[in-house]
Amino acid sequence: MNNMDTIELIIDESVEAEGISAISLVEFPAIEENFVALSKDQHKVEFRTVDKEKRIIVGLALVPNKLIYRRRGDYEYNIIFSKETVRKASELYLKRLKNNNTTLEHEELTSGVSVIESWVVEDPFKDKTALYNLNAKEGDWAVVMKVDNDAVWQDVKNGKYLGLSIEGIFSDKQEEEMSSLEEMTEEEAALLLQEIKKYLEDESEIL
Repeated sequence: MNNMDTIELIIDESVEAEGISAISLVEFPAIEENFVALSKDQHKVEFRTVDKEKRIIVGLALVPNKLIYRRRGDYEYNIIFSKETVRKASELYLKRLKNNNTTLEHEELTSGVSVIESWVVEDPFKDKTALYNLNAKEGDWAVVMKVDNDAVWQDVKNGKYLGLSIEGIFSDKQEEEMSSLEEMTEEEAALLLQEIKKYLEDESEIL
């Protein structure tokens, strides 16, 4: 896995479909083309059962700056999310009212499982996640889920589902930047070249 490409995934807010569409309860998640459904060894984080009577679990939905191995045919690469993208993903997830969208193993949409709390960790030592030994870091996205579905809760108790994994659609940051350059007018391109030239001249003077 050495010397593989690393692709930073971002969210283009102008594309309504981009962002987190659901959170999945998983043991061995599926991996789909052009779709982020992260696997056990890639980005699954075990959750904790907080209150068995209230049927509440807590876990990390997304962790920034973590290399996640992917494979598409013979092409092996890593994907990564920045802190900015994790925060944007968590905000859009709530703004778009996706908190009732829960799947099982990235396949079956279920009912009666909802995200009731969501936050981005700012101070790992003072954060609520520390109470549950989740080993969260600054920038991690934490969620609390309520499981009202009897069958799903029984499966949680039986250990069928051990972690959380996101589902969503994202853009390749490099492709987005290249696309933006291609769409530039001649005047915009000329201004950009002037700025680059000025920057290089300034750097030369400093050296």
